[in-house]
Amino acid sequence: MELFWYITLMIMLAVYLILDGYDFGAGIIHLFFAKTEKDKKAITNAIGPFWDANEVWLIAAGGVLFFAFPTLYASSFSGFYLPLIMILWLLIFRAIGLELRGQVNNHLWQAVWDKAFGIASLLLALFFGIALGNVVRGVNLGMVENGVSTHEAHYFFLPLWNPTFSPQAEHLGIIDWFTVLLGLVAVVALTIHGANWIIFKTNSELNTKLRKVVFVLNAVLLVLVVVSLLIWHIIEPNPFHNFLETPWLWIFPVITFTGIFGLFKVKSFTKDGLGFVFSSLFLFGGFASTAASIFPKLLPSTNNINPSLTIENVAAHEYGLSVGMNWFFIALLLVVVYLIVQYKVFKGKMDDVGYGEH
Repeated sequence: MELFWYITLMIMLAVYLILDGYDFGAGIIHLFFAKTEKDKKAITNAIGPFWDANEVWLIAAGGVLFFAFPTLYASSFSGFYLPLIMILWLLIFRAIGLELRGQVNNHLWQAVWDKAFGIASLLLALFFGIALGNVVRGVNLGMVENGVSTHEAHYFFLPLWNPTFSPQAEHLGIIDWFTVLLGLVAVVALTIHGANWIIFKTNSELNTKLRKVVFVLNAVLLVLVVVSLLIWHIIEPNPFHNFLETPWLWIFPVITFTGIFGLFKVKSFTKDGLGFVFSSLFLFGGFASTAASIFPKLLPSTNNINPSLTIENVAAHEYGLSVGMNWFFIALLLVVVYLIVQYKVFKGKMDDVGYGEH
């Protein structure tokens, strides 16, 4: 039963990464590449009808985490309190940047909310990448000092950074050189993903430029991914043990590199949606590979005193999990119907939607 809810949670997070990921990427493109009002309109039109529905996947994943793995929920939401509050504010500013921009026909007003939307999107991509880095690296569960656990075994709290900026320090921080590296991977990957979505959903004059941007950033992404894999051995001496013990898990790295190598042909794609398919493959494969590499751990412990949080020791009672499964399938049916209707109504190019105009 724990395995079912683990897989469910990972799928929901992967769907959120792919769907809201293109919103983040579109915001980054908006910040750096949209120079004219026409380009800005094209970008907001491309994501306007979708972004708020895409965010629901994060809320739903949080609900599943609370229901199925309450100990992990309590531990993470206290330990990662500072970055979670920052992410909450960034989500708010991204939303109001989109919604308030068109309320007043004034250049200064629009410029302020354009920056709010773009910068919030950039920082969200960075912080979600850093968050993944913290999960991969692990945390000091129980706040062990000098071999003694000073708190309960599942408790931890992290400042934004530590004085050494090292991922191997006894007193860890949210931000260190390893987590920042994964944050940069996320920023580049989601920028590519957002550019592909804009190409897919609009006929903007910006699209030709975006194909070149995707090609260049994809080369940067490949370098960052290779460097991350090499450095991972410093953080975890045997990071690929699950893949060696369970060979079928190699399908996830294969999906990852299929996505990244496929994007090198972005300039020659005859169908606008192909780039989005390949960037989605990269995001799904990369996230699934990361989850598979630390399984069954959900949050590794960096000390030898307190055990890592796993799907077994943080799960709710089996009875509650089995009852919740019945309601989950009802909710899943409703979500699937909603998604089909939403994407059918807004299929095709979105240039004439006029999102945010008042």
